[in-house]
Amino acid sequence: MSKLAVTALGGNALLREDEKGTIEEQEKNTAETIENLIFLIREGYDLVITHGNGPQVGNILMRNDAGDIMYGIAPMPLDICVADSQGGIGYLIERTLRNVLNQHEIRKNVVTLVNMVMVDPHDPAFDNPVKGVGKIYPEEEARKLEQEKKWVFKPSGKSIGGFRRMVASPSPIDIMNKEVIGSLARAGNIVIAAGGGGIPVYYDDSNNVRSVDAVIDKDLASSLLATQIGADELYILTDVPFIFKNFGKPTQEKLEFLDYADTLKYLEAGTFGEGSMAPKIRACLNFVANGGKKSVITEAGKLKDKRYGSEITMHYP
Repeated sequence: MSKLAVTALGGNALLREDEKGTIEEQEKNTAETIENLIFLIREGYDLVITHGNGPQVGNILMRNDAGDIMYGIAPMPLDICVADSQGGIGYLIERTLRNVLNQHEIRKNVVTLVNMVMVDPHDPAFDNPVKGVGKIYPEEEARKLEQEKKWVFKPSGKSIGGFRRMVASPSPIDIMNKEVIGSLARAGNIVIAAGGGGIPVYYDDSNNVRSVDAVIDKDLASSLLATQIGADELYILTDVPFIFKNFGKPTQEKLEFLDYADTLKYLEAGTFGEGSMAPKIRACLNFVANGGKKSVITEAGKLKDKRYGSEITMHYP
């Protein structure tokens, strides 16, 4: 029986930090990343692919602002912008993947789903929005928008006097259409889903689906999706080949094989950076704690190696 893996592509899979984000750059980056997934396909894995959307949804929000200011085009709310990014990025990954499969003479269907992810509207994260979205505003304009739209702004940290809109990042509690995603993948189709962590929604008192201004951590959503569809393995692809203890310090140490208990101790001791590796570690721990056989954090190019990167299992032999 085929193994089922959820593979979470990091933001650098499409857009690198030193690039403008042209379609030519994104196509090249996507092809390079997707090429590394061929190894898993040839090994007989069924695949679900998730992806980030931070730079892309930020660009969509800035186009919102420009269209409103210059042409009076009504700006769309954050949930629509996340949906737009899901569709656009999913299309780019799907088209590129179909071409890469063709080059390797592999015949598989690829399907992209724009899907919602349930959150709790009373999640404590809504009391402390910490996720920056969109452009950096001058303070006067930021204060005006706070009054008009009830947005929350904080100093950007990247521009003197600049302020950036902050939104909550609640925990995902349910992946909508998870049964469809799982059945499609186990039938041999490659499924692209939960892009950017999914579109955050909740049920109101009448059981209607409502949107909320928030963003969901892509790795936590990927972990939840992997758990809910009964995936065997979770791969989080990022820009480093291994998990490192005390990353960037003279005492830096590569951690290649980890069990749940030791990894949790490292996490609770503050070994991993909250703005970088810690959320990925939590996602991996959640997955193995809920029945997943193995979580892997690595860079895409390491997938061709027999030792993929850093592996986390419940009980390492």
